[in-house]
Amino acid sequence: MERPERLSLQSADGAQLNLDALYQIAPSCFTEATDPKTGKIKRVVNFDVLRQLLGDDTVEDATEAYEFNWVGKQEARAEVLRPINKTLRPVKEDSVDWDYTQNLYIEGDNLEVLKLLQKSYLGKVKMIYIDPPYNTGNDFVYHDDFAQSAVEYDESNRDEEGNRFRKNTDSNGRFHSDWCSMIYTRLMNSRSLLSNDGLICISIDHHEVVNLANICDIVFGSDNRVGIISVINNLKGRSDDAFFATCNEFLLVYAKNKFSLSLNGFKLEDEELDNDYEKQDEIGYYKLIGFRKTGNAWKRDERPFMFYPILFKDGIFSSVEKSELELIYNPVASVFNDDFIENLTEKYTQLGYKVTWPKTEAGEYGRWRWGVDTFYQQKDTNLEYNRAGTLCTKMRATFEDGSVRVKSAKTLWYKPEYDTGSSAKVLKSLFGKADIFDNPKSLVYLTDLLTVGSQKDSIVLDFFSGSATFAHAVMKLNAEDGGKRRFIMVQWPEETPKDSEALKAGYKNICEIGKERIRRAGKKIKEEHPEAKDLDTGFRVFRIDESNFEDVERTPKEYNQDQLELFLNNVKSDRDDLDLLFGCMLDWGVKLSLPMSSEEVDGKMIYTVNEGDLVACFAEKVTDSVVKAMADKQPLRVIFRDSCFEQDADKINIYETFKQLLDWSDKDVEKNIRVI
Repeated sequence: MERPERLSLQSADGAQLNLDALYQIAPSCFTEATDPKTGKIKRVVNFDVLRQLLGDDTVEDATEAYEFNWVGKQEARAEVLRPINKTLRPVKEDSVDWDYTQNLYIEGDNLEVLKLLQKSYLGKVKMIYIDPPYNTGNDFVYHDDFAQSAVEYDESNRDEEGNRFRKNTDSNGRFHSDWCSMIYTRLMNSRSLLSNDGLICISIDHHEVVNLANICDIVFGSDNRVGIISVINNLKGRSDDAFFATCNEFLLVYAKNKFSLSLNGFKLEDEELDNDYEKQDEIGYYKLIGFRKTGNAWKRDERPFMFYPILFKDGIFSSVEKSELELIYNPVASVFNDDFIENLTEKYTQLGYKVTWPKTEAGEYGRWRWGVDTFYQQKDTNLEYNRAGTLCTKMRATFEDGSVRVKSAKTLWYKPEYDTGSSAKVLKSLFGKADIFDNPKSLVYLTDLLTVGSQKDSIVLDFFSGSATFAHAVMKLNAEDGGKRRFIMVQWPEETPKDSEALKAGYKNICEIGKERIRRAGKKIKEEHPEAKDLDTGFRVFRIDESNFEDVERTPKEYNQDQLELFLNNVKSDRDDLDLLFGCMLDWGVKLSLPMSSEEVDGKMIYTVNEGDLVACFAEKVTDSVVKAMADKQPLRVIFRDSCFEQDADKINIYETFKQLLDWSDKDVEKNIRVI
């Protein structure tokens, strides 16, 4: 039996994720080769086969092509694929309801965090919302210079006070390019986290809206652009703007796969129903849309039965026999039999039918929106004549929310609560100060956005969390509709400015503001909604840090005698069991929000995640009783430290025990047990 594998101890390899995705749609272009690093067989792409599969739709070095480029794009693309040796460390003392909450708050560089989340949250996030820096010349951006070495990058990526960020001023020769590289790398790493029916919503203003749309077209595909929404957030307009007083910003919405996406609608007020929906029945509100297809004509020889008479008599819709339909139109000659159409109309009129053809007001031939087959399926419930005598279909609202109907959201959004002044009032109600955070997003706006883009059980992500308005909106909406949405907030701990109200109030960085807002908002929402007894207002805090393990990539000759112990125990001295447990969860693709428990057996602590998704023990010299207790939990994954075993024979004995107690094969042991 082969020895079980070690965990990789680094974030997902972006290139491997791409290969795995390609294998799902084109497995025939893969072959096998020996990996020179590991000596194992791995899948590799045969480009000749791939080119054959793609036919003529390939290009090598096109001299001219339509594409969006900027200085640093190639390096940014390389950075997307590059794994990192970092981890997320739990911070229980900053958390709320640690044992039961399913919400996460993560402090750190969001590019690094997105990479670390790849294994655990790949394809699991329904909705992403971000409010990135707008690149006004005054806001802070991530200055990712991928052309530099790691050491040069770390040192240059600081301002004059040593802070991680620095201002991207318009005096920078790569002012727009740096911003494009920053947003591109983060969008590329976030896309893979989206579920197939997921979407991303990005707030932006006029400074970079064009560049952002171009980058989103690259990352998500122009066909997956759902819409660009204009959001009125200052109806008076900014009076200090030149030429036009800006009163709006934009929201770019892209789907992971538009064909799998469904969006919810907005609730309608009673007075809106009268204006938007002309009819009401036992099902609910609907409006009437003309049944005749408008717009450019299509090839009627391909759709010959879109032109037919609709007969109405005694409240019943019908049409003519198919034998008569075939005489109306000759698809070979592409002509209509005008005499037959006239005689057919006269015949059924004399029989007492109201006869309606899909003709224009000028009498020209048109076509219906349904073919004959669909007509017969839908005619009894979805057809009606309006007051003008025009044949219409009933277009029902998107879905029913209790007794209230909803309608599709439009591309212009405005409510008085979207105004920046209203947003500041929300913060003041929580902190007692209106200027604790500059330009917070509107709580009502983000609640509306969640209503449209998420489902009640969705995982949602904001990796430019700021003051954590999005987390506040998640809890608010869950309290109102009984949802179980779970949030992941990511924010770099950017220091609050000197002499700011935030610093005076004791908040040293933005993360402290965000976490405190969630605590205060959660408490207030529970007070306002006592009926929401199961409402999750807690959150687990994690902080990005260097790997849990010492670097032992050197040869034994490079170590002195005191350092050789690193080969036996390479865990850093300041790391505890929880650090190791969550590091293993990240490496093995287990969600960080899952419930966990611990128990002590023979003085050794056993950790269980989600009743057996992962069972771990990091103690030294594990006993048979410990192994049996772990096996009793019917684990899907098992983690040990190397130091759990005094010698290789102990390791083999423990693996054999798992095989016997759980009826595992050698392959099961290889797949289900890992060591660190």
